[in-house]
Amino acid sequence: MNLAPPTAVAEAVLNADVERAVHLLSGRVFAALTGAGISTDSGIPDYRGEGAPKNHPMSYREFLTSYERRQRYWFGSHLGWLAFANAAPNVGHTALAEAETMGVSRGVVTQNVDGLHHQAGSYRVVDLHGRLDRVRCIHCGQSYSRHSIAEQISSSNPGIAASVADGLVQPDGDVAADVTTGFVVPECELCGGTLKPEVVFFGEFVPPDVFTRAETLLKDADALIVAGSSLVVNTGMRLVERARKQKKPVIVINRGPTKADSVATVRIEGGTSEALSAIVRHIS
Repeated sequence: MNLAPPTAVAEAVLNADVERAVHLLSGRVFAALTGAGISTDSGIPDYRGEGAPKNHPMSYREFLTSYERRQRYWFGSHLGWLAFANAAPNVGHTALAEAETMGVSRGVVTQNVDGLHHQAGSYRVVDLHGRLDRVRCIHCGQSYSRHSIAEQISSSNPGIAASVADGLVQPDGDVAADVTTGFVVPECELCGGTLKPEVVFFGEFVPPDVFTRAETLLKDADALIVAGSSLVVNTGMRLVERARKQKKPVIVINRGPTKADSVATVRIEGGTSEALSAIVRHIS
């Protein structure tokens, strides 16, 4: 995904705000909360950014109650996985991993399911919405790697497309595509039950123990950086509110407005890659 270079004025504002963030973080250890915007430079579009896909993500209720909707989901998700699995961490991801190694970051709470923070080398990562690279049977609980399920899908559906046009993959790994007639949905090899990626669908709740781990990570930090999230999802905003109640500075980095703009201690309008790498470089 090609991002337009910032104007000279935008660069000046960005630099001034980054300097404020660096000053604020001096002597503090931060926690990071990341959203889809941090992965745009890895080729994964944002839900709400410019050029974002417009179709609504699959809901948990639809997935459970309609075979046709499961068929549609697995078809699009398989096409997306073929491209999604090849995404690599960008400098925003690596900056946060380096910050943790240096001891200036407690770790990352991410709303993303792409696993790129893990690939970048972050050790303490709370995956609020799960990971797309694991699949579980909702009946017997058997867990599978996504690669093995992709092989099952390809074997059961000879000739399925092996590539997808740029710009169609969503942050959840789905692709806007009409299902091929007769597409065979993968099933559990042990019990024949329904398989579902280990991600939180719309209509599901973040598991309480996962949110508790996110709260603990924030509690152990002195400040919170929100990077690449509009905070429309309530779980993320709940962490921002906890940071405020704990009187911890909140730094928000995003292209476009967020729900936390009015409460942010520092607001940086711009890309997460540039801002995070500059912040980490100057506080190290």
